[in-house]
This record gives sequence, structure tokens and C-alpha cells, in this order.
Amino acid sequence: MKRYPIPAKEIRTEIKVKNSLFISSVAPAFSTDQARKYISHIKSEYFDASHNVPAFLIGHGDSIINHCSDDGEPSGTAGRPVLSVLHGSGFGDIVIVVTRYFGGIKLGTGGLGRAYSSAAKSALAILPKAIRVPTYTIMIASPYNRFDVIRNLIKHHKGIIAAQDFEVEVTITATLDVLDYQNFQSALQEATNGKIEAVITKSSEEIISI
Repeated sequence: MKRYPIPAKEIRTEIKVKNSLFISSVAPAFSTDQARKYISHIKSEYFDASHNVPAFLIGHGDSIINHCSDDGEPSGTAGRPVLSVLHGSGFGDIVIVVTRYFGGIKLGTGGLGRAYSSAAKSALAILPKAIRVPTYTIMIASPYNRFDVIRNLIKHHKGIIAAQDFEVEVTITATLDVLDYQNFQSALQEATNGKIEAVITKSSEEIISI
């Protein structure tokens, strides 16, 4: 697992190139199903457009799924330029549809590629970012007299307490950034004289806006 930027929300931008209107719709997508549903939604919304050119990246880095389509434009003039912009952006879990309303002036194959690329870049230039962060869910069993110390340690390491069960002991369930886990575990051992440690119960990911 690694941290990487994703779109914080859906946005849209518009540019005009020789009377053709290009509308770029961008959103986060965490699976191919989500991406395809978003593409279908945009195509339904802009059903009267000349073309709706989609591209998406699911995942990030080496473990990535990508897709694009020219949607009726000449081969290689639309989908690939848009997908290339996504690959160069650093974003993961992203879907984009560039909608074109033809303005009566042909752009040529080179002009089409530049126009679709510019449309995608215009959207990514203002796209707000969030970060997908790998996390551990941890569980800590503590006597009551250590509870406040442990709770403060979790907050100090920017963890989120998800549950607290008060029985014979206090059982605390919390979420921590993977990168902070070892430091937290060391601090916990030091604060409790090595008597208490956190147990990882799950690895997952959280979305943090920036």
C-alpha cells in the first residue's frame, strides 16, 4: 500500500477550440465499475454531444488499471491524449470524460489530439486533491489507569479512536497512518513500561482532504 493523490470531488471545465466546445468532467473512482457508471452518467447527460471521450486510472503506480476510448473520433486522436494526461498527472483513482460539441471547423488529427489534451489539462489544473492513505486498525487492551495516557498518545499521533469498550479493562479500537505505526508503538511501550502494545487487526485505506 502507498499514499497517492486522488480527486477530492467532481469538477467540470470548458474550453473552446475553433468553435468546438470541450467540456471536461472529472471525478474520483475506486473501481472499474464506478468509473464505467460515471462515464455512462456523463454520456446520458450529454447525449446530444458529438463525442464523449472517456479515460480512467484505477489504482496507482505499478498496480494500475487504465482504459480509454476515442468514442468515434479518428483512432488515437482523443482517448490516448486524454489518458496520457492522466498518466502524467500523478493522480490515481480518477475518471474523466471529455465531451465535444462540434463547432463546424475540422481540427485535423494533430489538432484533435492537442485539443483533447488541453481540455484534460484544463480540468486537472484546478482539480482539488485528496490523499489516499494506507492505515492500520489497531486494538489496545488497557487498565483504566492507563486509559488517558493511551488516548492522548493516539491523538498525538493523529490517530482516530473508533471505539472504546469499558469492561474489566478498556479496549480501544483506533485507526493510524501506516507510516506512524512504529513510532506510536514505541511511544506506547515507553509510556507503559513495555506492558501494553497495539495489535493490528486490519489494513485498509482512508481518504484525507488537503
